[in-house]
Amino acid sequence: MVSGVGAARPARVIRNSHFAHLGISDQWITSRTGIEERRWLGPGEGLTGLAVEASTLALVDADCAPEDIDLVIAATATSDRVSPGLAPELACGLGLRDVPAVDLNAACTGFLYALDQAVAQIDSGRRRCVLVCGADAASRIIDPDDRFTAPLFGDAAGAVVVRAADAERCCATCAPAVVLGADGSLGDILYVDRERHTVHMEGAEVYERAVDAMADSARRVCALRGAALEDIDLFVPHQANARIIKSVLRQLEFPAERTVVYVGAFGNTSASSIPLSLHRAQLDGRLPRGTRVGMAAFGAGLTWAAALLDWKGCRHTPPGQAP
Repeated sequence: MVSGVGAARPARVIRNSHFAHLGISDQWITSRTGIEERRWLGPGEGLTGLAVEASTLALVDADCAPEDIDLVIAATATSDRVSPGLAPELACGLGLRDVPAVDLNAACTGFLYALDQAVAQIDSGRRRCVLVCGADAASRIIDPDDRFTAPLFGDAAGAVVVRAADAERCCATCAPAVVLGADGSLGDILYVDRERHTVHMEGAEVYERAVDAMADSARRVCALRGAALEDIDLFVPHQANARIIKSVLRQLEFPAERTVVYVGAFGNTSASSIPLSLHRAQLDGRLPRGTRVGMAAFGAGLTWAAALLDWKGCRHTPPGQAP
């Protein structure tokens, strides 16, 4: 089960007026994306610091000591160094010296891919407590002269603690469920160029495929759990674009009032998008224990995924008997 969440963002706020030199206005950006501001790392700042901050908050929220962690998974495409990856440096920042730590790159879908790996490790009995951190400094890979992609991205980190549940207090239908998908033949419509190291995106095609893939994977994960879309108490989609989120909700016929939409303040923070949104939703009082949470994401690869879980424990556990 997910037992704690934390998030961190840089202090530097980038408002839409920052992109006026590209001949686009605040209204132009907001009307097309829903984004009003985002945060970027400043000169000399690193992604590892954000990941450590977010993970520390997640450990506190889970009432978990760092030494309880027996695996660290970092979902990122923008680690501070090509090698080593983010996960070993994150583990070191938490004071962990003899714990396996590995990066996973599935772009904006990375957090859900990493969550699936954590759940599988715990289900197999190989691990008891896994730290999953989604972190990206997307400002490092934007083309500052591209009016269609430069305003989209923000930097952030978000983390969750995933623990083995008490079988006596949780039922099988409440175990986290995850579905994953990928199609490498479509990689050319959304990718980061190795030579220039900048994002390239065919916006219209990405939009259409993102909507279809996120809606389909949300249906599939509900079917895997034997649940209906109506059973989701709170839907947390990848925060890429407000229009994409609205279109996904329209396909699913899912109510907006039970959906998390923070893209206006965050922008697209890639692998950190979903845990960042979970953290904000908890702060806003929208995630009491037992909330059935649905999540869906889409990213370069192309990759997509969805997950369904009961927040911090089984919804069928009587009050006062938290797992």
